[in-house]
Amino acid sequence: MTEEPCRLYLITPPKLDPKAFGETLKAALDAGDVASLQLRLKDVPDEEIARAVEVLMPIAQSRDVAFLLNDRPDLAKRYGCDGVHIGQEDMPYAEARAVLGPDRIIGITCHDSRHLALEAGEAGADYVAFGAFFPSTTKEPKTLCDIETLQWWAELMVIPCVAIGGISVQNAPALVAAGADFLAVAAGIWDFPDGPAAAVKAFNNLF
Repeated sequence: MTEEPCRLYLITPPKLDPKAFGETLKAALDAGDVASLQLRLKDVPDEEIARAVEVLMPIAQSRDVAFLLNDRPDLAKRYGCDGVHIGQEDMPYAEARAVLGPDRIIGITCHDSRHLALEAGEAGADYVAFGAFFPSTTKEPKTLCDIETLQWWAELMVIPCVAIGGISVQNAPALVAAGADFLAVAAGIWDFPDGPAAAVKAFNNLF
């Protein structure tokens, strides 16, 4: 298992107004350590993604938070994002790497599959994402993953793993104890009763 502490990996809400959300994001990122922010806007025009990147990426990057785009290596390259997160139904890793070049981050969703995670690691992925670990209000999970898979990966592999799916301050300790390198959190941050900044502080206190 890694000696590095677990860190936060924020995922944007499924719908957002970039300027208004930008203020929320600033408060959240200023409240404690955050490793990365994934912009996840599904089924919207490219122009809407571009507007969100234009507003949100400088906020993240000025705070040393990696800015990742969901699903779209082409747009990640065009807009100068730090990397991309791709699912199993998206562009294959080799194609994404050819688009983005050698230096950008590419993470891959592996659901609950050890086989897919091993394939992703061998291909060169910068991280693998397992989930969902808990029911999610953000999206309907394709699979539910058990904590043993996370422990197995953390004990055997050096490539970082991200735990995703329904993670909250209340249920996160088991994932941290299992060896997750990052916790990917959406609603558990943005819908936190005391606000996103308080959620970031609470997660960092766990780590």
